[in-house]
Amino acid sequence: MNKFIFLVLLSSLSLWGLEFHTYEEALKIQKKNNKIIMIDVIRSDCQYCIKMKKEVFDNPEMSAWIEERFIPVELNLDFDELPLGLHVYFTPTFFFVDKNQKIIKQIPGSWNIQDFKDLTKNIK
Repeated sequence: MNKFIFLVLLSSLSLWGLEFHTYEEALKIQKKNNKIIMIDVIRSDCQYCIKMKKEVFDNPEMSAWIEERFIPVELNLDFDELPLGLHVYFTPTFFFVDKNQKIIKQIPGSWNIQDFKDLTKNIK
């Protein structure tokens, strides 16, 4: 019975949106599964960041789609240091990092689900 409850709770976590990792966690995960790291750089008061979180990342289907392809990392300019010498001029800005810690794509701006899929579907 306890295992069943645990599995139900675990599976329901994905219903609450995208699970972001720290950059350090993402590097460890990347060594195991070789996925691209997706860094979402935000600010606490960024209305476009908040809108994208609600409309894109909190969508269960979209969060599953992203997690299947990428290791999501969220970095807040108000609190976090940016790795890899990243520079951001406005938020949100997305960086995609390969296993060699090379930035392979940068996408500035806030997007709806379909546009974000279209912009990221060929990143490998």
